[in-house]
Parts: sequence; structure tokens; C-alpha cells
Amino acid sequence: MKAKKIHHQLYFQVIIAIIAGVCLGRFYPELGEKMKPLGDGFIKLVKMIIAPVIFITLTLGIAHMTDLKKVGRIAVKAMIYFFTFSTLALIIGLVVGNILQPGSGLNIDPATLSGDVSQYQQKAHESTLTGFIMNIIPETLFSPLIGENILQVLLVSVLMGVALVLTKEKSKRVTEFLQDLSTPILKIVHMLMKMAPIGAFGAMAFTIGKYGLHSVINLLLLVGTFYITSALFVVLVLGTVAWYNGFNIFKLIYYLKEELLLVLGTSSSESALPGVMEKLEKAGCSKAIVGLVVPTGYSFNLDGTNIYMTLASLFIAQALNIHLPIEKQIMLLLVAMLSSKGAAGVTGAGFVTLAATLAVVPEIPIAGMTLILGIDKFMSECRALTNVIGNSVATIVVANWEKQLDKEQLHFCLDHPHEIEKKLEM
Repeated sequence: MKAKKIHHQLYFQVIIAIIAGVCLGRFYPELGEKMKPLGDGFIKLVKMIIAPVIFITLTLGIAHMTDLKKVGRIAVKAMIYFFTFSTLALIIGLVVGNILQPGSGLNIDPATLSGDVSQYQQKAHESTLTGFIMNIIPETLFSPLIGENILQVLLVSVLMGVALVLTKEKSKRVTEFLQDLSTPILKIVHMLMKMAPIGAFGAMAFTIGKYGLHSVINLLLLVGTFYITSALFVVLVLGTVAWYNGFNIFKLIYYLKEELLLVLGTSSSESALPGVMEKLEKAGCSKAIVGLVVPTGYSFNLDGTNIYMTLASLFIAQALNIHLPIEKQIMLLLVAMLSSKGAAGVTGAGFVTLAATLAVVPEIPIAGMTLILGIDKFMSECRALTNVIGNSVATIVVANWEKQLDKEQLHFCLDHPHEIEKKLEM
């Protein structure tokens, strides 16, 4: 197939939109702030289609499987992977924070802290284990399809998929209907992605216009430390996992470049979810594994958020000259392991889970979060990027473990990404 000219390619359009948004927010901040509806509107459009995409993908994936034990096995393997690498990300954030000590030398008096973090405290207080579990259960069978709780959609999708397998003969027409419905649903996704540059432009113009580049410069060491740590985690840790499973992490990142640039522009990993799911399926992962692992990972496999949580906690303690002995840091790690598992892949979730973690570690005042409130928006992009890459790697790895990965197709897609993009648009 003939490659499209560069200015016709979505990733190039998103790059130009991000640059234009930064320039507008920098030189005309008031106008940049007014661009917020463009970013918010695009994210709402994408969130509108997420539930149907997950429902159809996962339901059909399970319906086409003859062995229901496989579904349980996939879920267990995915959770083992999530727990292992989420914990590793927390440990890496803790180690880097102790070595580089980005908050050391600020010498801030806790009594001088100001700023309103009460909304995050309230959300963190509400995030109990019982509340989290009860929130997975929807009001009705179909209410998740008009809501935005990913775990509720997963529950209903699994139940429907299992039911279709158990009633295969009588439910044949239902399965065929869902199969036919998947075509226009995915077409809607492609139509919405055409608007990605507009959304990225609006979101970036608002961010720079409201917070300004100076807020990043003031705390550049923390921002830089977080970005470098996340990059090393992706390249060294996830890169090693990818190599061991027979694929190249850099080729995977390039294959997902449109989705990753969209995440960079909107700072929301949810904006890339439909595109990531479709591309991973095209890359040889089975429909059932893509439908189960990717959405579940958005709540349980947040590598970027985990690095941020331990790094930010240590930064606040160091800035306030609060000494945390090793036993307190281990407790911080254990608390973060639990509080991070319920975070959804949306903007600001990392800040909520940070509040939940600090609430259980009395040595660090929650008011210390005001130190990073201004730059949290700039770190959310890196959190979301790392989360998306981590979930993509997890999906391929679990598919490989289950022998439900077409390796020949995977290597073709990673070696010829432009041909796959052309096919997806057709």
C-alpha cells in the first residue's frame, strides 16, 4: 500500500496541534484557558464509546471460546502480572526518590502550607475496600453501558459472554448480532479519532494557559526525575519483558504512536483505550484477552501512577524536612500497593490515590500535596503514557503465555505500522 503523506497522518496532526496549543497557552494564556471545552468535549466523545467497545470486544471474545476455564486462567495470569509490575513500579519510585532526593533543600515550613486539597481528601476517604467492591456491581444489567465505570462494564461483559457460551445453540443470533454491531461501533471510533488534533490542541492550550510553563520550571527537578524514572521503567523493565517475550518495546511504542500522542495531548489514558484495543487485536492478540486485560489494567496495572505515588510522597517529606525511616517507607509502600489498585485511568486519579496513601501515613501531612498541586497536571501526561504502554505490554505478554498470540502477525504489524493504519482506516 502507498504510504500517506506525512501531513495526512494522524500522529503528525496531533504533534502540530500540541505545539500550537503550547504556543497559544504561552503567549495568549487567557485565550488558551478558553480552549478547555475542546479538550473536554473530545474526551467526553471518546468516553461515550468506551463502554460499547469493551462490552462487544470482551463478550464476543468469551463467546467464541469453548473452554470457560481459559477465561478464569487469563484473569488470574493478568492479575499476577499486574500485581508484580505495579509493586515493582512502586519500589522503583521509592528507590529513585531516596537516591536523587528531589525535595531536599527546599526547607519548607509545614505551617506555611496553603491551598485546597480537601476535594482529594474527600475522594480518598470515600475509597474504602467495601465501597470499591460494591461500586463494581451495577444497578441494572445494562446500566454500565450508559455509565463510565470500566469495572462494571467488565463484570457485565464477562457474565454475558459466559451466558452466550452456556446457551450457544439458542443464542447464536445474539452472537451474530453483536458481531455485526462491532463493525459500525469501530467505525465510530475511527470517526472520533479524526477529531483528536482538536482535542489535543484544546487540552494543551488550557493547561499551559492556566498553569503556565513557570510552574514546571519552579519544580523542575521533581518533574524531570519523574519523567526520567518512568522512561527508564519503560525501556529497562518493560523493554526486558518485551524482549523475553519476543518483541521490541520501541517498535511497539512506534506502532501505538497515534494513541500515545493523544494521551500526551489530553493527559487522559482513557482517550486512547479504544484505539489501543483495536490495534492490539490487529497485532495478533486474541479478542478475549484484549477485551479482558486492557480494561482491567486501567484499574489494576497503573505503572506510571505507582512510580508517581512513592516519588511524590518522598518529595513532600524531603521538602518539609520530615525524616522517614526505612520501616515507615515500607509502610508507605504497602499502603500505596492497596490504594493504587482502585484508581481509574482518568485525569487526576493519581492525585486522589496519593491523598489516600498520605492519609494513612500520619508523618507526612496531606496539606503537603499543595506543593505539587500546580505541576500535577504536567506529570499526569507521563503517568498516563506509562500506564498505556504498561497495559499494552501486559496484553501481549498474557496472550503469549496463553498461546493466543499470532507472533507472525505481531511482528508484521510492528515492522509495518503504516500498512496496518491504512487497513484500519479502510
